[in-house]
Amino acid sequence: MNQELEVRQHNALTNARYEYTELQLDLLFFLLSKLRKNNTTGVYELVIKELSEITGKRYDYTYLRKATEGMGSRMFEVESDAQVLQLWMFRYVKYLKGQGIIEIKLSEEMLPYLFDLKNNFTSFELLSALRLTSKHAKRIYTICSQWKDLGETKKFDILELKRKLGLVDEKGKEEYTEITMFKKFVLDVAVRQINEHTDLRISYELEKRVRSYKNVVFKVELQAVDIVATLPDLGATAQTLPGVAAHQVENAGRLLAQLSITTPNLVAQILASPAHVAACNKFAHDLKTGKHAKAHSLSGLLLTILGLKKTSAGPLFDKATKAR
Repeated sequence: MNQELEVRQHNALTNARYEYTELQLDLLFFLLSKLRKNNTTGVYELVIKELSEITGKRYDYTYLRKATEGMGSRMFEVESDAQVLQLWMFRYVKYLKGQGIIEIKLSEEMLPYLFDLKNNFTSFELLSALRLTSKHAKRIYTICSQWKDLGETKKFDILELKRKLGLVDEKGKEEYTEITMFKKFVLDVAVRQINEHTDLRISYELEKRVRSYKNVVFKVELQAVDIVATLPDLGATAQTLPGVAAHQVENAGRLLAQLSITTPNLVAQILASPAHVAACNKFAHDLKTGKHAKAHSLSGLLLTILGLKKTSAGPLFDKATKAR
């Protein structure tokens, strides 16, 4: 069944202290979108081409391996009144050579924080989260999503927020100690990206205590977005495209015509895929914001993003060459 890309994450993970890179957060959010309660094995496959179709990004095998290696060694620290719990996400990660698939087995200790959500969860849009290029914006987006129904977040102690964002190390060394730097490189970047690329519009207010800033509160409201993405459903008929609005298919068709991609079979193939339609809509948005202004061939770039034009990089996870 094709379903909209809404991700649900336990509030304990939303508020946990951990430090992931932008790529690691993309993989985490993509994994969360795959979770199914009827999967009793804890094993999931991430198809990197599918992730690429959603985001328009190209993922390098070497960087992916480094990213999952780092995710395996980095912990989530969940604190309650009774305890501080340190968790690790994976039991193992396996790369299937020549297939572009990452197989992941989740740790048993992490499972309650992935499935026993009840009413204690944060929901957010996968595509919105994946659009953000700042790792801090991604985290602040999920934090603000937890409070979107109330219009503003709780009052965060600035130092504690920095700990959540991985800006304070185990020795207490703090990044961006000057509030002007924290605003410029973390808060302002997050506000700009979230307001431009997601379903939320946020702002923040700093609270001063004596002579220094102590707390921050985020104002949160929903806003309309120009793209609604769905995960591709390989079992669905191409004509129905469940979960995809008619205007999104029309927008994708207009983009193809604008780029002179008019071969009937190719157009039909693109418009029959929910992932391709989502990628086309994202590409159109990126065109409006000037992201592809320096591209030599827009049509070639789009077809490459869609995986319909060969690149020089070869297949994902190239098979090992035989020793000579």
